[in-house]
Amino acid sequence: MAARVRALETILTQKGLIDPAAIDVIVDTYETKVGPRNGARVVAKAWSDPAFADWLRRDATAAIVSLGYGGRQGEHMQAVFNSSDTHNMVVCTLCSCYPWSVLGLPPVWYKAPPYRSRAVIDPRSVLAEFGVELPADKAVRVWDSTAELRYLVIPERPAGTEGWDEERLAALVTRDSMIGTGLAREPEAT
Repeated sequence: MAARVRALETILTQKGLIDPAAIDVIVDTYETKVGPRNGARVVAKAWSDPAFADWLRRDATAAIVSLGYGGRQGEHMQAVFNSSDTHNMVVCTLCSCYPWSVLGLPPVWYKAPPYRSRAVIDPRSVLAEFGVELPADKAVRVWDSTAELRYLVIPERPAGTEGWDEERLAALVTRDSMIGTGLAREPEAT
């Protein structure tokens, strides 16, 4: 795949159809400015700062923008918090609405019709396919992302992380945990 991309880029550059510098800017944007590490920082701040977590519950868009993560596909955000009795999961049943500013590019499976339909019909089975086994008494709430409103799941903070700084906490947060198809990493995993 990488060789194909390089070959295509070379041909398009030689024909004058793209500017390699423009490609570098786009790649840099998705590597350093947009992506799951942004969402992980939002989650880590919510885990460590109760006032920020409260703001995130009330006005996720403003709270997220305060950290510098706004813009494309993140204009209208809502944060949903996992708890001991509820697990949240996000899907876009119509297409693939996704909060790019905090999660980066959507994974292929997020856009796939089987995920989009099964996440609503049988979320526990979908979660099991991702390796997430929840207690039977834990509710699963599925949120349908739209062009008007996108969701960010705030996973439960793992036990044993008391006193950790935000950078260390952010390392526990995965893209899948912010979609709800995964859990935060355990402290010993970092």
